[in-house]
Amino acid sequence: MLLEVAELAVDLPAPGGSQRVVDRTSFSLAEGESLGVVGESGSGKTMTALALMALTPEGAQVSGSIRFEERELVGLGEETMRQLRGDRIAMIFQEPMTALNPLHSVGAQVAEPLMLHRGLAKGDARQRAIELLERVRLAEPERAARSYPFALSGGERQRAMIAMAIGCSPRLVIADEPTTALDVTVQARILALIDGLRAESGMAILLVSHDLAVIAGHCDRVMVMYAGVIMESGPVDAVLRRPRNPYTLALLEARPRPGAPRGARLATIPGAPPAAPDHRAGCPFAGRCALTLDQCWTTPPPQVAFGANHMSRCHRAGDVGFVR
Repeated sequence: MLLEVAELAVDLPAPGGSQRVVDRTSFSLAEGESLGVVGESGSGKTMTALALMALTPEGAQVSGSIRFEERELVGLGEETMRQLRGDRIAMIFQEPMTALNPLHSVGAQVAEPLMLHRGLAKGDARQRAIELLERVRLAEPERAARSYPFALSGGERQRAMIAMAIGCSPRLVIADEPTTALDVTVQARILALIDGLRAESGMAILLVSHDLAVIAGHCDRVMVMYAGVIMESGPVDAVLRRPRNPYTLALLEARPRPGAPRGARLATIPGAPPAAPDHRAGCPFAGRCALTLDQCWTTPPPQVAFGANHMSRCHRAGDVGFVR
């Protein structure tokens, strides 16, 4: 197994103590596999991804286990993590305009990991950077390499971020909302590009998204997060066609429906996600859930299995209807 995460917890500093934003999360990822992570904003998706890269905010406390290529990453020194980042593990950040340095050309930034991790000379690394920009189908790669990030479009910047991420042929690429703020045509091209690179190199992908259609079309498995907790996980087809958790079902029912009458109101989930996860003894979704029982407030929901590798954390998992 390429990546094995067990009981991962992330606590951030907060007034009067700490705030748990990822709560005892466990999952795995095999070579060449694509795992989607979905949930509302604030569900812990991005913080889970940052924990894998040891890029959590200053003062964060990370506990549990993250084993990558049989090496434990929790507690690993910063110098060792630097050797892994950009080489064995890479990340495509949510907003390339803020992730790219405006003071350096795109080509110099794509070339930097090649010099650090592959020992290439500056000229060789620059030539390889141009080849990578061409590989991600960026028009006029030489011009793009000379340009600064603000001179490129959103889609071009995202392609440059992908080129930087794949330069050293990492075994795991974490893509955090890689199509945010892009129009649907560019989104489709970026996702097709990531799929093609995965098929070509055999790298594994952890795809963080709020878009269920993206997850359905580009992932092998999915895990649904709420308030830092994995509520449901399993093969994409099983989870999204036959959900066994009220939260997953609520997300699916809130999607726009093709053919709906003009002006029809979208279904919504009552209430709002907690600004800070409230890790009471019971289920974090209690109260917003239409199936809430008294025990949901006080007793941790059990993990219930439905077939191979399909798990739901719910007291009433057997009562959840399939998506309509």
